[in-house]
Amino acid sequence: MASFRPCLFSFFAGSGFLDLGFETSGFNIVYVNEIFSPFMAAYRYSREVLKLPLPEYEYHHGEAADVSKLIEGIEAQHFWQLVKDCRKSHNIIGFIGGPPCPDFSIGGKNRGYLGDNGKLSSAYIELICRNLPDFFLFENVKGLWKTKKHRLFFESLKHKLKQAGYILTERLINAIEYGVPQDRERIILIGFQKDLIQDMRIQFLSDQVIPEEVFPWKNQILYPKEKVFAYPWGKCEPFQVDSIIPCPEGIPQELTVEYWFNKNNVLNHPNTEHHFQPKAGITKFAAVDEGDDSKKSFKRLHRWRYSPTACYGNNEVHLHPYKLRRISVAEALAIQSLPANFYLSENMSLTNMFKTIGNGVPYLASKALAQTILNFLITGIKNPVDLSQVTTG
Repeated sequence: MASFRPCLFSFFAGSGFLDLGFETSGFNIVYVNEIFSPFMAAYRYSREVLKLPLPEYEYHHGEAADVSKLIEGIEAQHFWQLVKDCRKSHNIIGFIGGPPCPDFSIGGKNRGYLGDNGKLSSAYIELICRNLPDFFLFENVKGLWKTKKHRLFFESLKHKLKQAGYILTERLINAIEYGVPQDRERIILIGFQKDLIQDMRIQFLSDQVIPEEVFPWKNQILYPKEKVFAYPWGKCEPFQVDSIIPCPEGIPQELTVEYWFNKNNVLNHPNTEHHFQPKAGITKFAAVDEGDDSKKSFKRLHRWRYSPTACYGNNEVHLHPYKLRRISVAEALAIQSLPANFYLSENMSLTNMFKTIGNGVPYLASKALAQTILNFLITGIKNPVDLSQVTTG
């Protein structure tokens, strides 16, 4: 199975955190789609720095990356030909992507499927149903899965996928489970074509859902969340510049902000000087205790705790635990568990740097999801599973 390397078409790629996790797990990214050109420039820059190969079917941005146009017309025909061409030389093809999610976010616009971003989720699912990759991954905020009015829309997307011949599995993941120093929940929906499942000699259930006992969701979990949140994490401390606080006993230090700042050597990182310089508000910064993330806007991280969800828009400001400033781009990348040698070009605006970091799927979570899919595919091919023998309770 050493040559087993499924090919991926990536959508809403941002600066490529999700893609990087799949690439380093053995997948081949052949097509990259991102409509916002500054994010695409960051994607390309980081791949050059990391010396990763160019995608076979190139990078697509701006008008060429409008997913809704890949469904109808000339663009749709061209895209279909790319997928068809890929099938000639590769056994398994997958689509991966997380459509922009403010319209489903509890803290965002909440416009649902009628919002401009909400419509992109429909377009992505339609693209899957028309081109029929062997498998797909769909990532979004938990509001799409948890909020009642959005859940109906989510169920309608799943219904379309089932009609198109997909067997589905879903899970509300938390990035912290995979070693990311961040409390970040996201809904992940994964589907496999029936024909692929049959080729693997896996007998599927009539309801077109892969039982959780069969899909290896839990195999990559390092820190079960029920245990993580029960540890005696550090409480709020009065803020003091360059203060020294010893690490509390009985916590997994590798899930803390300070551990990752040290691991990524953020003070010597190419993005270490990239942080916003406030024109006013220093006094307000100093008044926030270390570890006080209870406010909507100014949240000060605790060095010996994990970060709240990396979200740096909508006036949400994350402050350094023991410096009188906001966190830097280098520190934000560490919180997203990116490798120390991943960095963004200094030509990118600070606003876009923090936006692309906050939008991205944490690297270690991406890597875990990639490995979960790969393990399922390889195990299914090597050791066929009869789903009809699995009880779902």
